[in-house]
Amino acid sequence: MCAPLIGPMSLEKYLGCGQIQQVICGGENYDGARPCDFEWVKGLRRECEAWDITFCFIETGTRFIKDGRMYHMPKKAVQSRMAFKSGMSRAGKELDGWGMEIPKGALYVPHFRERCGGCGSSLSPYIGYGSAMITAAGI
Repeated sequence: MCAPLIGPMSLEKYLGCGQIQQVICGGENYDGARPCDFEWVKGLRRECEAWDITFCFIETGTRFIKDGRMYHMPKKAVQSRMAFKSGMSRAGKELDGWGMEIPKGALYVPHFRERCGGCGSSLSPYIGYGSAMITAAGI
């Protein structure tokens, strides 16, 4: 998980090892939030695409920079909707359960409501299943 994304980062050297099956990215929230730049998001997505890794941009954060302009979005619902509209999220290769067979009945089944159609977490069937979580500070 690359959240809050508060600076440019690269996961390139970790993506090829096969242990990271998805990357979840989002900006920082609430008072005092540091900005998230769309260029940083696009960089992570390009790396994930190169390795066919699932990438989910879940929210912009309260302060979001795009094309050199700062946007202030205090509501998480708006942040999530804007992340979804960006088109950055993509499904990569199918998650393998890390070598363990997981019966269909044991898999998480998402329960979406009306508002979820434009949510930044719309790749929910991929989230939480066989994922390796890496924080920006943990690399």
